[in-house]
Amino acid sequence: MADDPEFDVEGWRTELEEKRTEKDEFFSTHPQSPIPPEDREAFDGLDYFEPDPQYRLEATVSIPDDPASDPVYMETTAGGEVRYLRTVVLTMGLEREEPNLADAELELAGYEQEGTDGALFVPFRDKTTGQMTYGGGRYMELEAEDDLAEGDSIVVDFNLAYTPFCAYSETFACPLPPEENWLEVAIPAGERFE
Repeated sequence: MADDPEFDVEGWRTELEEKRTEKDEFFSTHPQSPIPPEDREAFDGLDYFEPDPQYRLEATVSIPDDPASDPVYMETTAGGEVRYLRTVVLTMGLEREEPNLADAELELAGYEQEGTDGALFVPFRDKTTGQMTYGGGRYMELEAEDDLAEGDSIVVDFNLAYTPFCAYSETFACPLPPEENWLEVAIPAGERFE
């Protein structure tokens, strides 16, 4: 998607940097920050991979027949479980410029909690998990302008992948990505956590 002639790379990069600055501000000053109050003064911002448009992909949507008949139970960092519905499956091709990183065909499920009507929750692990990124995986949230249908396209921007709050404080219980969303490639985009 980065090679789309209508894609404004500089505008995208500027918007991404602004979102990162806003998030750092929230983490350092907001009462609901996951950074413990006693650590906020020393907090100097989250660690990010450099913005990279090759990790902004166009995915094709598949819709499962009956999501409610096959719920997904995700374990949480606190030891419990959370029930989700697999409402979409996203398939996308990843073509990379680096010679040491292979191209790949990726598939990720997107989930919603029953009774909610909001962003798609896309938790995932990849080959950076536990090394350059949080050991419990990372999250993305995707929003479509309309209800998604079979064969639709949606942008999946791994530069927006973020670390769940439980990485910073045990007061949060976070769902762990199910095995179907464990990618066999490294995705060096989004938030780092070492």
